[in-house]
Amino acid sequence: MRILVTGATGALGSAVIETLLNKIPASSIVILTRNKENQLSFQEKGFKAYSGSFEDSASLDKSMQEVDRVLLISAGDEGDRIKQHRNVVDAAIRAGVSDIAYTSRSLRDSASLHNPLMADHFATEEYIRRSGLRHTIFRNALYLDVIPLFVGKQVFEHGIVQSAGDGRIAFALRKEMGEAIAHVMSDEVFENHVYRFTGEEAFTFYDVARALTELSGREVKYTPVESVSFEKLLIQKGVPSTTARKIIDFNADIRNGQESGVSADLTRKLGRPAASLREGLKLIYGF
Repeated sequence: MRILVTGATGALGSAVIETLLNKIPASSIVILTRNKENQLSFQEKGFKAYSGSFEDSASLDKSMQEVDRVLLISAGDEGDRIKQHRNVVDAAIRAGVSDIAYTSRSLRDSASLHNPLMADHFATEEYIRRSGLRHTIFRNALYLDVIPLFVGKQVFEHGIVQSAGDGRIAFALRKEMGEAIAHVMSDEVFENHVYRFTGEEAFTFYDVARALTELSGREVKYTPVESVSFEKLLIQKGVPSTTARKIIDFNADIRNGQESGVSADLTRKLGRPAASLREGLKLIYGF
């Protein structure tokens, strides 16, 4: 079986490939990368690698020759993400690929989302379902790894300030998600299944603050604020207005319970308990 992995140089894609290499040879893994140097680097390691992008249909067609399965790791939020995803699905159909998988997001309700970027995931899922391809959807929780981005570099001096209220998040480590995805990609028959890869418990930023306090020995407090005040604070700190709005929208969805759903799928596919909040923070911060 030959598997095409997009987004192979990213943190999630790298984690997927690391586990795949324990199961199948590099020659059975196909890489699509924008960077020519990355392409050559992958080729030197025995991978089948192509230079191209989601916007380049010719490169997509070339990379999918003799491919059995495609792992579509969702694109970033630059450009028309839905169109990029559709291009990959359409290329898979043209190439006669048997199976496609997509890294979506574990969110409770598409109808009440604040963050418009998250709606792209639901649209992509629907396009895949209508494609007729056998598929697997990985609905991933918010990465535990992004906590430092949320709380800031000076969390031990100034604490945590967010507009997420007491909303809960079922954080999970990105590396463990990649490992679980690789197990499914290499071992399972695709039967149009949806996996929800989350932690085993959902936490508030109060919980994050408490865990950081216990691990560091330095008191960390969480101060919830209103969205309008938080947006002004972000802009005062020099955060671009468009970025500030994304952060506000993320927080609104957290506050409204979008990120709180918990599933045992990740633990089952890992074959061990997924990392806890405390374990993940210890790893991320190097305690």
